[in-house]
Amino acid sequence: MNVRKNKLVSLAALGLVGGLALAGCGGGADESNGAGSGASDGGGASAGGYAELSGNLAGSGASSMQNAQTAWTESFRGLVEAEGGDLTVTYDPTGSGTGREQFLSGQVKFAGTDAALDEEELAASAEVCNDEQAFNLPVYISPIAVVFNVEGVDSLNLSPEVIGGIFAGDITNWNDPAIADLNPDAELPDLDIVPVHRSDDSGTTENFTEYLSENAPDAWSHGPVETWPIDGGQSGDGTSGLISTVEGGNGTIGYADASQAGNLGTANIQVGEEFVEFTGEAAAKAVDVSPREEGREDNDIVVELDRTTEESGVYPIVLISYLALCGSYADSAEGEAVKAYASYIISEEGQQAGLENAGSAPISDELRTEAQAAIDGITVG
Repeated sequence: MNVRKNKLVSLAALGLVGGLALAGCGGGADESNGAGSGASDGGGASAGGYAELSGNLAGSGASSMQNAQTAWTESFRGLVEAEGGDLTVTYDPTGSGTGREQFLSGQVKFAGTDAALDEEELAASAEVCNDEQAFNLPVYISPIAVVFNVEGVDSLNLSPEVIGGIFAGDITNWNDPAIADLNPDAELPDLDIVPVHRSDDSGTTENFTEYLSENAPDAWSHGPVETWPIDGGQSGDGTSGLISTVEGGNGTIGYADASQAGNLGTANIQVGEEFVEFTGEAAAKAVDVSPREEGREDNDIVVELDRTTEESGVYPIVLISYLALCGSYADSAEGEAVKAYASYIISEEGQQAGLENAGSAPISDELRTEAQAAIDGITVG
């Protein structure tokens, strides 16, 4: 496990996140999939229920949660097979925008998205959700790292104004005084800065530019956007594509889910008078100080991140990835499969798998209870 992944694992120590104790050796699948009732009770398939699951269940969306989804689909299939079921769940990391489009057109039965379905999308979802609206469940919490590839430099202090200036194309050299003044001990080269952005519609881009627009509107005047607004520059498709572009360049800088930062240099972000690295504790604090978004249905759980806080120790560039699910599925078998898989994702076992494979923050017990109630409320048939 590399150093940066260890930073994220410390999320488990916070009160925000759920307890990580797994079910004991004597616990069956009903203790580990997050649903205490059988499929007939609306709680998803539990012990004895996985045997009834079969076929294929397809989802797509946010590439930020790719590592977590890989762990979830593989672990869930093992649980299903252990009870004699034959359900295969697949997840295509197309990016948040494409995932939502495919979900709303009925091509996939669930989506992962770094930007929750908005009012217009929720209204449109009734066409593919058996005349019921879809809803959002937060299942994956992770920092967005500002990553760079500059030889001999592993870490830098950057302010939101400097980050905004770099990605807007106004700060163009690594030895620019705006960077040097924040890093008096760093040996900054006379080297062109090469910003790298996502080429696809991306919830990570929306979260990143939302942070910039709220904290440095003079430096970043383009607002929060899913589609990169500036022509030219280098780009990468999905999280892995952006990381590959940054790794393959010289003087490159980008933004990505911290679980995939690898060995690239990363920035400490200015919050008030201090510079905060993307530790798990710092990322969790950002969510901890943020309220639920108002005006949504009880089953539609969306967090309104406070990105302008100056509270000590908060890392403000955080993404929350959501599962977009239908409130109703016309096909009973399909609906029960969705409920069982979603229940596994939010369970302690599922969240532990995300922690171990992607460094994501396990959700709290309180949030798990709310999310399970929303899943239980899905109607089928």
